[in-house]
Amino acid sequence: MDQARRFPSRRRLLQGAAAVVAPAALLPAVRATAQTRAVDYPLAEWKPASSSNYTVASRPSTYPVDYVVIHVTQETYADAIGIFQNPAKKVSAHYVVRSKDGHIAQCVRERNVAWHAGNWTYNTRSIGIEHEGWVDKPEYFTDAMYEQSAALTAAICAKYGIPKDREHIIGHSEVPGADHTDPGPYWDWTRYLRLVNFA
Repeated sequence: MDQARRFPSRRRLLQGAAAVVAPAALLPAVRATAQTRAVDYPLAEWKPASSSNYTVASRPSTYPVDYVVIHVTQETYADAIGIFQNPAKKVSAHYVVRSKDGHIAQCVRERNVAWHAGNWTYNTRSIGIEHEGWVDKPEYFTDAMYEQSAALTAAICAKYGIPKDREHIIGHSEVPGADHTDPGPYWDWTRYLRLVNFA
């Protein structure tokens, strides 16, 4: 047996190695594409809630979407997402906005009914947006949070034909029968609506 047959050429070895490495190199791109399809808002990161914490639907054909409900988590961003991912909690929102940089996680697809408002009719007809922070700590309501949340709300309003006003963009405390106080007295509605309307 000659040497060429016993020892494959360097070129063949490199081609074989490239073939093995190539699929692994493609995985991040595949993941990114899958994640892009999983979110309704292109700037959001997919952080799915437990399927035990929302109702599968096909909105807006099953229910019209007429409202955006603004919440404050009373938790950290990570803890709020963890609660939505815990099947025992029976609560979720469509989106969570982080305080420090306005980063947005989507936890429930918009076509589905998140359990956020404490009122079934409003749950079926709204998109719920949670904001990291506490109602009595206005330092959590950063410029980045307001700006990114307002851009999200503007996109939702445009998609579903929701008027960009206080009759349709409401606080959790304004949902009939709600026992919550969020977003609380430090949430700047004037600023927020201005940002939504100029987004």
